Amino acid sequence: MISHDIPLQIGSLLFDGVDQIDLTGPFEVLSRIPNATYRIYGKTTQGVRDVKGLRLAPDAALADAPALDVLHIPGGYGQQALMEDEEVLEWIRRQAAGAHSVFSVCTGALLCGAAGLLQGRRATTHWASFHLLPFFGAIPVDERVVTDGNWVFAAGVTSGIDGALHLAAALRGPEAAQAIQLHMVYAPEPPFDSGTPQTAPPAVLMQTRQALAAITTARELTARRVASQLGIVVDAPAAP
Repeated sequence: MISHDIPLQIGSLLFDGVDQIDLTGPFEVLSRIPNATYRIYGKTTQGVRDVKGLRLAPDAALADAPALDVLHIPGGYGQQALMEDEEVLEWIRRQAAGAHSVFSVCTGALLCGAAGLLQGRRATTHWASFHLLPFFGAIPVDERVVTDGNWVFAAGVTSGIDGALHLAAALRGPEAAQAIQLHMVYAPEPPFDSGTPQTAPPAVLMQTRQALAAITTARELTARRVASQLGIVVDAPAAP
């Protein structure tokens, strides 16, 4: 835990095609951390749209970000376009190197992997991309939130809220995190038990896999190129 007297600089990466709840779910938590400044950074200061069209705008460009204490990398379909974007990858490397904590949500883990930061690290990501983690040298852990040293990984989309609460507790203590949870009235009671491949009805799972097939294939092709660049040899991964 870090003393409440020490201010924190918290920053999130924003990009076109982000899944907004990968960003805004953690925002609800991270923006409430005591004595912290939270800002959003993009390649430029131009607004972008999330994967479903929601307009979002960064506070500043990557080049203008200070050294961050907490780096938050969300995911979404737009992650694919950044997997070989050296400007973004170098920014992630530089910020992660000096950060107290790095927080990856969903396929943000693949961006961290493309930056070469997951080798030997326990990690998780969205279930449809979970099988790709070995291409980045990561140790896949099939849990909703995975902690490895000063890194926190949230599996997918809504799990970013859970991961952010874990991070808030690590930074400012359990009571601070509990107060944030109470402010948010975060006490989920989902109407269906269909939130994981293990609990979803078979027909729903098949339909969802088919809907994700194109992006999953594209991600695997990119992951294979990154693995080659990193010198990582991986056997054919099991299908998600």
